[in-house]
Amino acid sequence: MTDQLLTAAAGDDPAAGLRAVRALRALADRLEALHVEHARSRGWSWQQVADALGVSRQAVHKRYGKRFG
Repeated sequence: MTDQLLTAAAGDDPAAGLRAVRALRALADRLEALHVEHARSRGWSWQQVADALGVSRQAVHKRYGKRFG
């Protein structure tokens, strides 16, 4: 699946490329949420999660605070 998405994203067809970008973004969002949940369940602070993601503590807490508080 991912190889096909990467091929489409790098190809010449803008429609296929943009669909691939959208699918890759959705996959990245799901993976991020999974690993934020894992980190929080292992006692990571919001600051540690934010540092690992390269965002502010406020940003990560706003996005995930209610889900994984």
